[in-house]
Amino acid sequence: CDRARQCLLRVSSVWLSGFYSNFTDSYRVADQLGLMHYMETLMLITAAEYVAPTSDENVTVMDTEFSDVAVRLYLPRKASDGLRRAVVYFHGGGWSLGHAGMKPYDHLTRWTSNRLNAVVVSVNYRLAPKYHFPVQFEDVYSVTKFFLQSSILSQYGVDPDRVCVAGDSAGGNLAAAVAQQLLKDPEVKTKLKVQALLYPALQTLDLNLPSYRENENKPILPRLLMVKFWSEYFTSDSSLREAMASNRHVPVESSHLFQFVNWSNLLPEELKKDHVYTSPTYGSSELAEKYPGFLDPRAAPLLASDAQLRGLPLTYVLTCEHDVLRDDGVMYAGRLQAAGVPVTHDHAKDAFHGVMMFVLGPAKLAVGYRLLNRYVEWLNENL
Repeated sequence: CDRARQCLLRVSSVWLSGFYSNFTDSYRVADQLGLMHYMETLMLITAAEYVAPTSDENVTVMDTEFSDVAVRLYLPRKASDGLRRAVVYFHGGGWSLGHAGMKPYDHLTRWTSNRLNAVVVSVNYRLAPKYHFPVQFEDVYSVTKFFLQSSILSQYGVDPDRVCVAGDSAGGNLAAAVAQQLLKDPEVKTKLKVQALLYPALQTLDLNLPSYRENENKPILPRLLMVKFWSEYFTSDSSLREAMASNRHVPVESSHLFQFVNWSNLLPEELKKDHVYTSPTYGSSELAEKYPGFLDPRAAPLLASDAQLRGLPLTYVLTCEHDVLRDDGVMYAGRLQAAGVPVTHDHAKDAFHGVMMFVLGPAKLAVGYRLLNRYVEWLNENL
């Protein structure tokens, strides 16, 4: 029952809550004292999770570069009857954190390569606050475009008809944006077979969706931290962060874009609950002029028109009930289906944001393993 599920979630997140509370206090103090930018504080945590590229009996692992962008490459050692499948993966971390070599990501991509006997390219795109949009997008796009060249696919024994882009959280955002951009690029002849989006961030317009309201203060990704990530993707100017926090950042000239994120039309009734939709409160045109990226579909794929969604590949979308980004994924899955794109929408009612990272060490959770296996099984069946 729902009550039992809530209790289970609460028990399993005790460790996460304690970690998040202690960590939040630490980075706030550091930021306030001017000792360190808070994103740099977070980076220290992620750096501690780094593992060197280590091959095993199943997979050869190496760090290299594709199109001058750092990648971690996983090459299966098993024999193959023919050409192999391939996954180009983008890690999460709010466009500001993370690394392909973090233990959970190394485990995920190594497991994917081993289970699918597939080549996996895990991309280390440049990060905020040193770099802002569109740098992160351009990095992952250039790697994908480079890899999709027939000569490169041939070099690694990859079937050009069996390539996927995938990512989680901010990486899911980048994967969705890459898939959209490839449709417009006449230089790319190879088409993606599938895209897999794991609890993706997909829109910048409305940061007061029902999922943002219900999960405002939950562990891992509370609303204000997501606002920080979104704003930092575009600028370190605090004025954008403050406007986003009050949901007053979109200028009236861009009002037509709200049709693409209007949750009163796009969410199923069970997710609307007793929430009441209110018309947008518009903000300053000056912010949008200075930082136009937050209105760009390459940063917010849900802002693409219905016509631009047609032709996208077979899609897997994972959403989690206890996640501020839940409604982004739900709305995108619905819009893709309406546009004629075949979609598998996997909604986990007992999960929270980033759950697939909790499959190792002291934070090992059964729900993380379950969803990781479901994702890889879907790839195995559809790629």
